Amino acid sequence: MEVINAIGRRKTAVARIYLSEGKGDIRINKRGLEEYFPDQTLQFIVKQPLELLGVAGNYDIKANLDGGGVKGQAEALRLAIARALVKINAEVKPSLRAKGFLTRDSRVVERKKPGRPKARKRFQFSKR
Repeated sequence: MEVINAIGRRKTAVARIYLSEGKGDIRINKRGLEEYFPDQTLQFIVKQPLELLGVAGNYDIKANLDGGGVKGQAEALRLAIARALVKINAEVKPSLRAKGFLTRDSRVVERKKPGRPKARKRFQFSKR
């Protein structure tokens, strides 16, 4: 099997992954999954699509993560893994779609507006 590549985004985080047949090794920016994401919750988020299909030990994943925070990076990686799994086997698409793993979460930070302290907050109003 050749190497499958996919991309996932969330907020300002971008995950580019290379998925190949192997024994379940996940490398992120040349570091292990447990080293890159010490938090169990984030490791769980990353592995969700693999666990859902029961193929966690079948593929090796090499990922390049860039931008954003840890949560955004983990969710970007989850989207990329789900997209790569669909490229391998199109029949898994409905089950991944039902869990929301193929949906790009498009919510991003709103820009700051001029004359305001933040995006929506206003300075205190003074009548007199």
